[in-house]
Formats: sequence, C-alpha cells, structure tokens
Amino acid sequence: MENQLTFIVEALEKTKNVAPNGAEYWKARDLMPILAYADWTNFRKVIGDAIEACNKSGILSNNHFREFTDMVEVGSGAKRNIENWYLTRYASYLIAMNGDSAKPEIATAQSYFAAQTLIQESQVALTEAERRLLLRNRVKDANRKLGGAAQQAGVRSQMFGVFQDSGYKGLYGGLGVRELKQKKGIPSNEDLLDCIGRAELAANEFRITQTEEKLNLGSVKGEQQAINTHAEVGRKVRKAILDIGGTMPEKLPAEPSIRKLAAKKAKELKSK
Repeated sequence: MENQLTFIVEALEKTKNVAPNGAEYWKARDLMPILAYADWTNFRKVIGDAIEACNKSGILSNNHFREFTDMVEVGSGAKRNIENWYLTRYASYLIAMNGDSAKPEIATAQSYFAAQTLIQESQVALTEAERRLLLRNRVKDANRKLGGAAQQAGVRSQMFGVFQDSGYKGLYGGLGVRELKQKKGIPSNEDLLDCIGRAELAANEFRITQTEEKLNLGSVKGEQQAINTHAEVGRKVRKAILDIGGTMPEKLPAEPSIRKLAAKKAKELKSK
C-alpha cells in the first residue's frame, strides 16, 4: 500500500503543468486515472461537485476551473473532440475533497493538494473571516458526506445527534456541543461551527473526514459501533494535537458568528 501511495504522489508530480506565471495546474483527464476513476461520467460529476463547493465558498470557480476541448485519436488516424478541464491546485484539491473517500488514492491526493492551500488563500487576498468561511463551508460539506456514511453504517435519523456528539466528545475531552457552547460563551441559537476559528475548524474537518473514511471502508457495522468509531477518531485527533504541542480545542476562544458573512457572500455570488 505504501508503495502504491508513493506512486500516486509521483504521478501527480509527473502530470503537473506550470504556467508561464509559475502557477501549477493539472488536466482533468490526466488526474482522473490517478484518483482511481475509470469512467469520465463519474469523474465529471466530482468536478461539478467541486465547482459548486468553490462557488459556495465565495470564490469564483472560473478562476480555478477552465473547460477546454481536447483532441484525441480514436483509431485509424481519426480524431475527435472530448471535454477536458484545466484545474488549478486549489481546484484539484476540491476535486479530491469531493471524491470517493473510500479510495486510498483520494486520501493521498487530499494530503498532496492540501499542502499548499494557504498559497491559494493568499492569492485571492482573503481576510481572516473569509478564510474562516472557506473552511466552514468545507466542514459543512464534509458533515453532509459523513451523514450519508453514518446512515449507510446503520445510524438511525433519531440517533444522529448522539452520533455527532460522540465525535465532539472524543475531540473535546468529553465535552459535547451544549457544554462547549457554555464553556465558550456561544449563544444557544448559534451553530458551534459558525463560531470557532480556523485552527479549530481544521481539527473538526479532519475528525469528520477521517470518520467518514472509516465508515466507508465497510468494516463498521451497526449504530453503536458507528457512534464508538466517531468518538475514537475524535480522541485520536485530540491526541495528535497534544503530541504536536497544540492548544486543546476547548481552550480556543470563540469567534463572531460567520453567518452574516456567509449571507453577504451568497448575495454577492447571485449578483455576479
């Protein structure tokens, strides 16, 4: 497996292109087999999901996804036009984040492309609040996917709150959402994830995506096992923060709610 993942990174480096201005980009048709997609229709849907995620974050997808027509040989010297896309590193990262997380190739690509996402943020001159919103939207999308994986694992709708709280308790040293809001002074009518900073959001995104990946592997069967798995992943993320000397997430200060900025960005996007 390790050799395979090393090969994936090497393949991503090999297919990388560099524009005259130094910007890195990939072609979707080159990226598709590296991410273990054999069918263009399925991969095209992932591109569409990534474009939607980009737009929802308030960043114009046209700056990162550019469709073009490629010419390929189909035999006997004949050629035909096919759809293809130029993808920036950030676009490629969003594709990896929206891909099938059960594929080990996807997890490797997520790490590979995530390494320079802060470069993308600086290129579009985002404010701190806008960076929070970008990450908050990623977490929201990740939670949606986790919900689907939990349902497939056997978590009933009436138990989804318990399932979610188990992940928080693992990450936050036994504190659930209600206790965390009280500790941080967050109003009860606000969403916890709307009122925390980027470091804390990033820890939660890691907790969510890693839990989804474990559930999608198919070895977790039944509601209680899924709940226990979410708590276990939360504890491991907490330990990783402790091991690197980071601040425990429950000790990080609350931030002003991001909802107003989200509404403003959505309005701006509609007017474009």
